[in-house]
Amino acid sequence: MRDDACILTTKDFTILEVMLERCMESESPIAWLLRRKIASATIMFHDDVPAGVATLSSRVTYRVNGGEPDSRILSHDRMNSPTGLFLPITTPVGLGLLGLTEGQSLILDGERRIHLEAVLYQPEQARRERELLARAATPAMRRAALRVVPCEEKG
Repeated sequence: MRDDACILTTKDFTILEVMLERCMESESPIAWLLRRKIASATIMFHDDVPAGVATLSSRVTYRVNGGEPDSRILSHDRMNSPTGLFLPITTPVGLGLLGLTEGQSLILDGERRIHLEAVLYQPEQARRERELLARAATPAMRRAALRVVPCEEKG
């Protein structure tokens, strides 16, 4: 896989296209990275995205320039939640991580290298697992398993 190759869901790809349209005339690092991502992307339906790919709303562990690992949730934009929980794709690091596969690195701006260590949670994979469990479960398994245990009387 090329250094800048990425895998995007159809939804993630559409979001990047809209972001690029909004900054089309700009020569900002974000516009440059958006063009790079879109040009190198393999687009897949959410059901087909491999488990180790960083998609929107995925929790990822990554390093910048070989520093300490950090873990964040890739988000569409800034969130009003606890500081440090989300990493928006409106930032170079967040956008750079989107679409990378575990173990893949990307040089952002000639100075920073981001490395995706792990995808700890991916919504597409979680959905597939839930659907698989639901299909595999028998009606008896789907019912709540409640067992009454008699109390021992002390006498």
